[in-house]
Amino acid sequence: MDITPPITKPTLSLIHSWRIRLKLWKRSAKEFLYDLLIHPTALIGSIIVILYILAAILAPQITVHNPENGNLRNRFTPPAWEKDGTWEFPLGTDAQGRDLLTRILFGSRISLIVGGVAVGISILIGSTLGALTGYYRGKLDSIVSRFADLLLAFPFLIFAIGVMAFIGPGITNLIMALIFKGWVEFFRLVRGEMMSEKSKEYVEAAKANGMGSLSIIVKEILPNIINSVFVLGTLRIGDMIIMEASLSFLGLGIPPHIPAWGSMIASGRDYMLVAWWVSTFPGIALLILVLAINITGEGLRDILDPRLKLEG
Repeated sequence: MDITPPITKPTLSLIHSWRIRLKLWKRSAKEFLYDLLIHPTALIGSIIVILYILAAILAPQITVHNPENGNLRNRFTPPAWEKDGTWEFPLGTDAQGRDLLTRILFGSRISLIVGGVAVGISILIGSTLGALTGYYRGKLDSIVSRFADLLLAFPFLIFAIGVMAFIGPGITNLIMALIFKGWVEFFRLVRGEMMSEKSKEYVEAAKANGMGSLSIIVKEILPNIINSVFVLGTLRIGDMIIMEASLSFLGLGIPPHIPAWGSMIASGRDYMLVAWWVSTFPGIALLILVLAINITGEGLRDILDPRLKLEG
């Protein structure tokens, strides 16, 4: 005897609703990929970023050298195309005889992890606070807004230097220092968008249908402003990577034994006349990655902002 419970109408309605949403997501994804393919700068930037990500993931397979241990006999070996250079060390070695290409590859891991995690947590904190304060207003809005204004009064780098000097170097502490002020921009963006959107007709219609405030925020308003948050987050990853490199350059970020582009640039500045490559190649790697992230973010803004599409 079949005792499987029958599928009720509410269950069928829910399944149908999710199927419709899945179709809409697939259609949006196809439109996004098409717009990305026909946008040259966004496409080039995203390809470069993907290559960096792949290089960071596959670093142990790409190189055979240890990024932390070197051989003093190979100290200041020049790049392979220069006199006395060798293809065993394509970009040369540093003062401790460590392969520069290996350290750059492993250093990309630090930059991408710190930038991605710091921005991701900043988006989560800033968007949550911005959505709640922008929709409900009241005392919570006043307190959080005044605290955000206070943080904005300090230049980011000086503020991060102060925090790192207080809590000490390290990857976790560095991410915490970047998050401590990084959430503010996302808070201000989401708060402003929430205040603008909550007075529109579709929100009033949702209220008339009996939807609760949290449901309106999550299901109605956030999907309409998430593109702006995504674009800002993409652009801020580049800023976070520069902040990480700056703090590491000053000796306040990543510990010296861990490959990081900022500390690599700092370690080679005293040997620029003897071994120019020690600082130059990590600096170029940093420049290309941040530039690629920025042009990708600008391209995504063109693609995802409907107002720009209408103007075009």
